[in-house]
Amino acid sequence: MELIIKENYEDMSKMAAEIIAGLIKSRPDCVLGFATGGTPIGTYKELARMHASGGLDFSNVKTFNLDEYLGIGIDLDKPYEQDQSYARFMHEELFKHINIKKENIHVPDGLTEDSGKYCIWYEEEIKKAGGIDLQLLGIGGDGHWAFNEPGSSLASRTRVQVLTKQTLEDNYESFYKKAGIKKEDMPHSAITMGIGTILESGHALMLVNGAKKAEIVAKALEGPITSRITATAIQIHPGKVTTILDKGAASKLTWIIDSI
Repeated sequence: MELIIKENYEDMSKMAAEIIAGLIKSRPDCVLGFATGGTPIGTYKELARMHASGGLDFSNVKTFNLDEYLGIGIDLDKPYEQDQSYARFMHEELFKHINIKKENIHVPDGLTEDSGKYCIWYEEEIKKAGGIDLQLLGIGGDGHWAFNEPGSSLASRTRVQVLTKQTLEDNYESFYKKAGIKKEDMPHSAITMGIGTILESGHALMLVNGAKKAEIVAKALEGPITSRITATAIQIHPGKVTTILDKGAASKLTWIIDSI
């Protein structure tokens, strides 16, 4: 595992964008796995800037997002109806700012009528695309990847996951409260890529910022591998692994690599 510690969130985001841009330039038809949440926003803004100012070309790139709430979703050809969907998040933060083709974008469909069949289809689409070359990841407050809550199998595939109390609390504060949506009205389940799916990516790129996540980062990188903290699976990823932290997120690690 390559561990990189940056001075702050801005520097962390720029380095992550440079890694992704380097892959796009070397393999214009690469397959990228994207994540939602506050952490990757800086990376998406930098990728959009690279496209606008330097011509970073997304025209042949395919993307697959990690997850989406069950019961909400949007049609990008129509006005938004569910502001809190991850599809909208990705459109607003990245997709509308770059030259990616709509047919190359894959975000799980939270409005599917048959979630079981849909999850199987999503897995098949990833395989048809040749697999995910680089998967961008964050980490939840309890150490989960995507919506793979504590206790999820480390061999799990794309599926419907019931969300834990902590995840609901975290997501309510981050997304729903400011939108004026009552906590009881937010989705309690989601479609998520499984840990086994994530581990098949060629390159896992995990970003974490802030001292509030320092303890869970230390457990994920240094602690025993356990389904109780699904991000510990990063220790057994068979491909390339890069973790980029700011100094706050790295503050409780017991082994440190010099900042670059």
